[in-house]
Amino acid sequence: MGIALDPGSPLRVYHLARRLTLAVVSIAWLDAAGDAMQERLASRHLSAHEAAYVASLPLRQRRCEWLAGRLALKHSVCAHQLRHWGRLVSSRHIRVDTVTGGMRAGKPVVDAPVEVGLSHSAGLAVAVCGPHAVGVDLEHRREVPPLLAELLLAEGEPHPTEPGQRLLAGMPLPLRWACKEAVLKHYGFGLRVDACEVALTGWRPDGRFSWRARSGLLRHAPAAADGLEESWAFEIDGYFLAVVST
Repeated sequence: MGIALDPGSPLRVYHLARRLTLAVVSIAWLDAAGDAMQERLASRHLSAHEAAYVASLPLRQRRCEWLAGRLALKHSVCAHQLRHWGRLVSSRHIRVDTVTGGMRAGKPVVDAPVEVGLSHSAGLAVAVCGPHAVGVDLEHRREVPPLLAELLLAEGEPHPTEPGQRLLAGMPLPLRWACKEAVLKHYGFGLRVDACEVALTGWRPDGRFSWRARSGLLRHAPAAADGLEESWAFEIDGYFLAVVST
């Protein structure tokens, strides 16, 4: 995919398959840049309400994470509109909200005819924008707790025969988790639905992964029985990135 995940780079934007746009903003860079730079970026890219909100957050790390996420969402939408519609839109004019109730509470939405997804991990915020529902999850290289590792490995075939199954058997555990969470975020549920309700079934050399929905996910999203058009999973620069789209 040609994506770089570098906490030392303030912003990178990538255009992916199926009209998807990915924006990567460095939380670590924002933190190191200091309060004055954060205030300038907030003044340039945020609405007055957003700028006041981020300034009100008491914890510095939370301010950096929130600002990075908001910048990633706005830049992904602006870049997507420019590339696909030839429309130049100011980031300040992109309104970002979240679903406020129900199973999809917290899912980000914007005032444009696109869908967005957002994830944070270890110094980076990533946002994906596309014409249909999307999900994204980013994880960093870490030791997976034994109980979670056991659950992530339990669904694999004991003696995989298909190439995709064999490659899946060697998929890093944090990437397995990212795949499951990206699928659940696509439907807007996040971890309100157990990640075990997404069963991974294969992973190809080009990064595409396959999965099936178990009954707990189907109960809330019957359309999950049809799967998704695109499901990608990559290990990049010590991070694990999964992106899914209808």
